[in-house]
Amino acid sequence: MSEIYQPKRVSRCRIIELRGLSCNLREWGDEGAPLLVMLHGHRDSSISWQFTVDHLTRSWHVVAPDWRGFGHSGWNPQGYWMHDYMADLDTLLEMISPGAPVDILSHSLGGNVSNTYAGVRPERVRRLMAIDGYGLRHRSVEEAPGQLARFLAAWREPVRPHRPYASTEEMGERLLRANERLGADRARFLARHQSRQAPEGFVWSFDPAHARPFATLHRVDEWAACWRKITCPLFWIGSGTIFPPGLEGTELDFEWRLKQIPHLRFHRIEGSSHNVHHDAPQQLAQLAEEFFA
Repeated sequence: MSEIYQPKRVSRCRIIELRGLSCNLREWGDEGAPLLVMLHGHRDSSISWQFTVDHLTRSWHVVAPDWRGFGHSGWNPQGYWMHDYMADLDTLLEMISPGAPVDILSHSLGGNVSNTYAGVRPERVRRLMAIDGYGLRHRSVEEAPGQLARFLAAWREPVRPHRPYASTEEMGERLLRANERLGADRARFLARHQSRQAPEGFVWSFDPAHARPFATLHRVDEWAACWRKITCPLFWIGSGTIFPPGLEGTELDFEWRLKQIPHLRFHRIEGSSHNVHHDAPQQLAQLAEEFFA
């Protein structure tokens, strides 16, 4: 593989306590600059925003947490709930911007959390730009018994640990095979920063317990009821294909979601994978600065 990616803007980290768990807070830029909060997606961490931050041309104070169970934040022995991420976000914003609304750039899991949060706490979000955060596949009420049964069964078995790798270079090769658009240098960078050393080798830094199913269903009509309460400007960014995969071939369903949000702006970055901030960071940064300015 090629050389590792060299950041143009170096981040700094500090550990804070967030609702009883340690939270790694990554920051770029001067604290006196305009605040921009970045929220990462599933099986990711705050460091993945590095490529986008490096293409920002204006001065920003970027604050990006590692969600609980990801990156260098604490693991929750009681498991993970979508509602916890929203409560973590609410608590974090009160800490870093008490009484003042913030600008948010979010991806996937972070997008779903921030979209819903913006409808529940509209006074806390000034502007929101979300990548592939349209909610998950709709679940009917008839699926509830089976979902709960899977949730209970998962807690009877120990969590399957991560597969160990011989080196972070090998982990970078794994990322590159999954997404050739990433590039070898950025793949190595992400692998080095999103892994930890274990006795048997190198493993991914996120909690393997995230593989356990949620106890609750993902009902799009409930998500949409929150979206309709959004009052801030909202810019949805789409990847090259409709995400999540369950919406492929159901364009009506996707179009229905777009219509639920008042004054929504939508733009699709063609040729990108779900990880738009990996594949097209320069284009994403340009769109973000135009929107947030």
